[in-house]
Amino acid sequence: MKEALVLIPSRMAATRLPDKPLIDIAGKPMIVHVLRQAEAAGIGPAVVACDDERIKQAVEAAGGKAVMTSPDHHSGSDRIFEAMKLVDPDGRFDVILNLQGDTPLIEPDAVNAAFEPLADPAVDIGTIMTEIRTEEGRSDPSFVKAVVTPLSGRRNRALYFTRATAPTGDGPLYQHIGVYAYRRAALERFVTLPPSPLEIREKLEQLRALEDGMRIDVSLVDSAPMDINTPADVERLRARLETAG
Repeated sequence: MKEALVLIPSRMAATRLPDKPLIDIAGKPMIVHVLRQAEAAGIGPAVVACDDERIKQAVEAAGGKAVMTSPDHHSGSDRIFEAMKLVDPDGRFDVILNLQGDTPLIEPDAVNAAFEPLADPAVDIGTIMTEIRTEEGRSDPSFVKAVVTPLSGRRNRALYFTRATAPTGDGPLYQHIGVYAYRRAALERFVTLPPSPLEIREKLEQLRALEDGMRIDVSLVDSAPMDINTPADVERLRARLETAG
């Protein structure tokens, strides 16, 4: 397992932040920042899977590759499945990595960390998490918690994902970061499954895989990428880049 196809789902229909992929961040559209981080990870070609010609044009103007997908998809997983069939119809890539299009500061090492668990043939899906270091984050339902059992090094096996504060008792809590490395067969299986009971209850798509018996392993990373969902998030991102630059 040496290479993955990195697919970045991107859509315009964000109600809280209209035209989110094209928002200017330090002179480049946000989606281009994400694409550059994906390319820097060096695990394989990166392609934006979009639903609007304007996104495609912005990516191509920056020298990247994008494919048009249906505007009717209900999830990023469905979008990357369509993109996979368009970009790689012959099945050259055994691993498909889903990188969210609203994480312009994700570190290349974090992308690689999601890919690494698939070195174990027993693992269907790899993903990442980071330790929650604030009391606010421990109780915030928007911080999705990964409940895991440790394996070796920074690798863990996922037992559950929840918006609740879990597990109880002393010890660290971990925030799940929605970067997924799927075996091709696992992605093909996943998109055929109906939404599962716990997925519907928690509003967490990854629970569908666990409920169907798939194995998800989670790498612990040091950094947590900033999701961009509101105008306030955009201003925080710009301020952070100005400080760093």
